[in-house]
Amino acid sequence: MEFECSNLSLWKEALSSYQPRIESLNKPNLVSLDEFYRNQLPSLLRRRNPNPHLTTSELSDLMRWKLTSGKWRPRLLDFVSALDDSVVKSASEKAFRSLPDLSKAVNELTVLKGVGPATASAVLAAYAPDVAPFMSDEAMEAALGNSKDYSLKQYLLFADKLQKKAKELSAEGETFTPSDVERALWSCAVGAKLLSSQSDPDPKVTDKTKNPKKKRKR
Repeated sequence: MEFECSNLSLWKEALSSYQPRIESLNKPNLVSLDEFYRNQLPSLLRRRNPNPHLTTSELSDLMRWKLTSGKWRPRLLDFVSALDDSVVKSASEKAFRSLPDLSKAVNELTVLKGVGPATASAVLAAYAPDVAPFMSDEAMEAALGNSKDYSLKQYLLFADKLQKKAKELSAEGETFTPSDVERALWSCAVGAKLLSSQSDPDPKVTDKTKNPKKKRKR
């Protein structure tokens, strides 16, 4: 599915396949981390209104989710886990108060060591999915044709495109948020990768790799 697609049914189908795609990746703890990020964390943040904020522990779990679903960079997790709780609370409170000004909100979060625009976008998306989409590589590639630029400027362009697409899709009586658009794009991209990886030219090779007598890696 292309970003320009305006067929609501295709977008809904892509969004509904998000959970199966997460499960199909078979990455350790990703399903439980995704449950935390998509359901538990937003609920925790809403309960803290009118002063919503993150704790260091929650930011660490969010970082684990981000790194597990993408490229693993342990140093980023180390940086975030070492942050003082009061510093994380203060920065996240200021960021959430800054919304819907995405530029200001991202800048409030990137003062934290280990937090760049992409991680900041994940924090904001957990609290305000109707404003801030997560800056995933797959959705960036689909919307902008580039997933290597993690600057604030690029994020603002990305968020603007997804906000407009969400508004377009919601015009048909459905409620589509920028975060829904991001997850649908992510789901499509991951589904395409899975399909291409499933084509094995020599099934005998696959059978040999499943030999139970071989040592298992731990």
